[in-house]
Amino acid sequence: MTTENCTERDDRLEKLEKLKGNSINPYPANTKRSHSVKQVLDDFSNLEKNKEQLILSGRLMSKRSHGNLSFVSIFDGSEKIQLAFTKKDTGADEYKDFVKLIDVGDFIEVTGKCFVTHKGENSVLIESWKILSKALQPLPEKWHGLKDDDIKFRKRYLDILMNPEVKEMFIKKSKFWDVTRNFLKDKGFLEVETPVLEVTTGGAEAEPFRTHHNDFDLDVFLRISIGELWQKKLMAAGFEKTFEIGKVFRNEGSSLEHVQEFTNMEFYWAYADFRDGMKLTKELYLKIANEVFGKTKFTTRGHTFDLADEWKEVDYVDEILKQTKINVLKASKQEMEKKLKQLKVKYEGDNKERLIDTLWKYCRKNISGPAFLINHPKLISPLAKENKKRLGTVERFQILIAGAEIGNGYSELNNPIDQRKRFEEQQKLLEEGDNEAMMPDWEFVEMLEHGMPPTCGFGFGERLFAFMMDKPIREVALFPLMKPKGITHNT
Repeated sequence: MTTENCTERDDRLEKLEKLKGNSINPYPANTKRSHSVKQVLDDFSNLEKNKEQLILSGRLMSKRSHGNLSFVSIFDGSEKIQLAFTKKDTGADEYKDFVKLIDVGDFIEVTGKCFVTHKGENSVLIESWKILSKALQPLPEKWHGLKDDDIKFRKRYLDILMNPEVKEMFIKKSKFWDVTRNFLKDKGFLEVETPVLEVTTGGAEAEPFRTHHNDFDLDVFLRISIGELWQKKLMAAGFEKTFEIGKVFRNEGSSLEHVQEFTNMEFYWAYADFRDGMKLTKELYLKIANEVFGKTKFTTRGHTFDLADEWKEVDYVDEILKQTKINVLKASKQEMEKKLKQLKVKYEGDNKERLIDTLWKYCRKNISGPAFLINHPKLISPLAKENKKRLGTVERFQILIAGAEIGNGYSELNNPIDQRKRFEEQQKLLEEGDNEAMMPDWEFVEMLEHGMPPTCGFGFGERLFAFMMDKPIREVALFPLMKPKGITHNT
């Protein structure tokens, strides 16, 4: 807290005590509000004509006093409106208390009637007022506001209050998930809930957060996918279409596109394959674009793409070969490492899975999309069904937008023998120190032995929303995780 803020806080504390001394409760429990500000503005002419008495409540956002007249504005979350206080209409003592003891940032309740000022502004002439909540800290200056990201995220409530475009972004984000949910329900998908705490993480390759279950005396993990293995068990149980929208946790680094806690959606569709999934997800993305953003063309991360354009298919293996001259299905680790060094690309891990993934990440940044990435190597897709038309690859698709994958789906592997072998390969990677390799889930293999129908699975997260907004993913989180004050956050 700055010295200036300390001085203002002391001044407000003094006003708080004066309010109490005047037998005024500065934090009452209720308000008799009769209208929202939006309701008043929407029906202003009738309310003015009928001289209807109104009771409004809201936060004081501005205050200008000129002798016996004060103009203020209040905001109640719906809209902002101007109020006029006069010594004549409120009474001398009430007016004096308002001018001397009420500050910008305080919440007040007012009673009055609509009128139009000589400048033509729809306003409310106040007859009486009462305090609802005394603010002890000032609001940010209107024209300077919150510029530092650390302060913005730490005091997100002020960021939203002072910047209408930030509030609008989160309203859009809510609609983004509403459109997704309604689209899937209209297509016959059942919304389900699967465990957040897992004994074995599955459905993605990521390092999990660990915690401890005291009652079971058992170490468990926060999920890294939206119930992929659980939802596939529901396919075996006889459900045909399921989906879930929820939180995912990955103990990884931060970047423009990565945070440790975020919202994802995953659906599973029995008797469908990856081609069916491609058609459905294209329709979903277009619906989101049109209904949430009112457009299909976006510019983000230096790329421009139009979801209404043709969605081309990009072959994973062929694209890497085209850009780097490396065939990842045939190249040795040494050849891939040599190429990455030539390209001056940093990489972690020396197993083929990580090297292939790093080569692809180098190549993808040149593709604006929209496009479907297909024919991924089998090694990097341990849960996808093998592509019989091109051995060594799988029936998988990812949606490419602005040089990144924004959505991932596949024909789910339902061969228990093949799945066991792939889990054994992942187990070796884990034992070799690859913290992002997938944990084998042998109970899942047992489920497959009981039989699971052909299934398409797909998922995307709020990264899609961030790309459509052209914002870092951390910025589209309402309250991103912050280190305690005094500890530097490394990004």
